[in-house]
Amino acid sequence: MATTTASNPSLAQKLRGLSGEAVKFGIVGLTGVVVNAGVFWVCLKATGPVNSFSGYIATSVAIGTNYIGYRYWLYRDRDAASRKREITLFLIFSGIGMLIENGINGFSVHVLGYHSATSQLIAKNVVGLIAGTVFRFFSYRTWVFKALPETAAEDGDGAADGPAAAVPSGSELAAQAERMLAAEETRFAKAE
Repeated sequence: MATTTASNPSLAQKLRGLSGEAVKFGIVGLTGVVVNAGVFWVCLKATGPVNSFSGYIATSVAIGTNYIGYRYWLYRDRDAASRKREITLFLIFSGIGMLIENGINGFSVHVLGYHSATSQLIAKNVVGLIAGTVFRFFSYRTWVFKALPETAAEDGDGAADGPAAAVPSGSELAAQAERMLAAEETRFAKAE
């Protein structure tokens, strides 16, 4: 069966779609960065355990903020049938991103010896955040917020085929025709 440009988008079209998604991801992420940096800065001014866990506290608050943005704005059209699965995966991948982000901060403090609040802010919220964000972007779009499955008609080898994927199979088409015929018969019976 012949494929069309609409059914098999070019690399440029795929990248354009991905870049739009990346921009929205960045907007939600930027909101999280502001929340993260603000909470981190406040926690650094505290004493005791709050100061010690400031990176984890700040990242946790930002994760909550970002989930709301991703679920209800960026990925609102994605499958939300299993919210429990989605939240579980979101928290797992966010946790890994948090470990990446705060691991870089820990490396800069404990290995490189950067102890000032400014150097920690740069290590965590610039270097760590970039590395964690790249990881989160690909893991969220791949595993957490899955695209809704398209209705697909399968050809002989079991693979969906472009625009024909929206065409019902023979048995589905026959069932639709029978329902339409039954509805017409009911309508004519009422008219008599």
